[in-house]
Amino acid sequence: MNSPLVILVCMGLLHQTSRAVHLDKLADNKICGDADCSYVLSLATALDDFIAPDCRFINIKKNHKVYVYSKLVPEEGAGVFWSGSVYGERYVDQMGIIGYFPATVVKEMHTFKEDTVTIPTTDLDFYCE
Repeated sequence: MNSPLVILVCMGLLHQTSRAVHLDKLADNKICGDADCSYVLSLATALDDFIAPDCRFINIKKNHKVYVYSKLVPEEGAGVFWSGSVYGERYVDQMGIIGYFPATVVKEMHTFKEDTVTIPTTDLDFYCE
């Protein structure tokens, strides 16, 4: 068996099955409840609809409840984006999907975590499948 041919075929198969996309960073730092961003910072209610422009973001409908996991620290002239997921029994198909949304489309209703840390973002923060 020709070894270089096997390697090329395997690389081709991996390339075809990999749909991961690295998009531009939205910010260099983020605010989280802990170093792993595993704690929910707050619960917010959507004030308006938001349609995700790409795979980094989530769709939100007016009155959705949204768990906020992190808040990006905006660069000068950039928008303010938070990361979170939609919550509610009516939206089971969207629960658990975490993505970004503009902070201006939600209103925080309840803060769960007062103590926060600021940590650098990584390429994985803006990775899509």
